[in-house]
Amino acid sequence: MAIIHHTTLKPTKLDLLTAWLPTRPWYTGTGTPELTKAGGFRLDDPEGEVGIEFMVAVDSSGPEPVAYLAPLTYRAAPLPGADHALVGTMEHGVLGPRWAYDGIHDPVLRTELLALFEGRAQAQAQSLTDTPDHEVTHTYTGPALATGPGEVTEDQDGTELALPDGTVLRVHRRPRPTAPEGANGHVFGAWDAPDGTRTRAAFATLHTS
Repeated sequence: MAIIHHTTLKPTKLDLLTAWLPTRPWYTGTGTPELTKAGGFRLDDPEGEVGIEFMVAVDSSGPEPVAYLAPLTYRAAPLPGADHALVGTMEHGVLGPRWAYDGIHDPVLRTELLALFEGRAQAQAQSLTDTPDHEVTHTYTGPALATGPGEVTEDQDGTELALPDGTVLRVHRRPRPTAPEGANGHVFGAWDAPDGTRTRAAFATLHTS
């Protein structure tokens, strides 16, 4: 069970994302993002070592606000071989130095996200300790999912992870209101839109061969 500490972070998560998002091929803005944390959820690391968060940040710098999904992991030490996936480092008021990673490259997040698809993991509230998030829904129809190393690719539409058994996990960096055609698994989440409405969309989908 992850314990949520209400304390300071320097720099903040949004500070890190403000610098990182424009380096991504799926970022549609043309300048510096103006970000607001709008929602998301967490997953627990069974070992209690890695923080796992799926954050929705809304960018209001353009003509229309755009919601981006950032799956993040937080570690007390660098993740070997993952320098390319480092979003940044922070000083946590309770836990000390933390390394924040683009979570699709982190094996702990990948394992727990696949467990969520299969119903073996429970989504947790983003800012409350030991509180399930029942707005997060999941479905999956297919054989047991294989965990292990996978190839990550990014393009203008988002991020894909090719799993060892041929399954493709798609992370929708700009969450879409419906699961794409052909998906046999999905995770839906929610966030607050700038107009105050509650928005739901597909955060991730699975496509098996």
